[in-house]
Amino acid sequence: MLRILIALVTALTLTPLAHAERADRDKPVNIESDRMHADDARKTAVFEGRVVLTQGTLLIRADRLTVRQDSEGFQFAVAVGKPTTFRQKREGLDEYVDGEAERIEYDGRADRVELFNSARVRRDAGDDVRGSYISYDSKTERFRVESAKDASPQSRDGRVRAVIMPKRKEGSAVAPGAPAGPLELRPAPAVAAPRQE
Repeated sequence: MLRILIALVTALTLTPLAHAERADRDKPVNIESDRMHADDARKTAVFEGRVVLTQGTLLIRADRLTVRQDSEGFQFAVAVGKPTTFRQKREGLDEYVDGEAERIEYDGRADRVELFNSARVRRDAGDDVRGSYISYDSKTERFRVESAKDASPQSRDGRVRAVIMPKRKEGSAVAPGAPAGPLELRPAPAVAAPRQE
């Protein structure tokens, strides 16, 4: 069962908007919960009550985490909570990706992560995507975000919302929201001509 969990958590590092920290895959998986039920014959495990999963920089919090493996070795997971959250460092950057939803599902056969109900994924750099449903297909590297069909436009799930920050030029240290143009240096009027002594 532990091998299944390690494979599953490794797969979960393919979080939306992230190129997950590769070193996380070599770190131990730690899971804390109030209860755990495992069925080796069915290759399933259920963790319930204040579930906290960590592996390197990956942190998942849920009320319930169910993991299973099918007969062909594909892993599947469902994390449920109000909300279920994840956080992970991006590969090679001093930046994290955070996500939340009431339910997060991972399908190892399809290589897809889905976030359901009040779904949100955001990066430290400012990118932020919200909707009722967010799906990320690792095979095609495509996202799909949908609003709730029956929600009012004023509700959080009523419309898809996205904030996409412009990419910073390499080497620039411009704060978010500040003008990104180059500074023009000019001599001060008092020192425009060198002193004659």
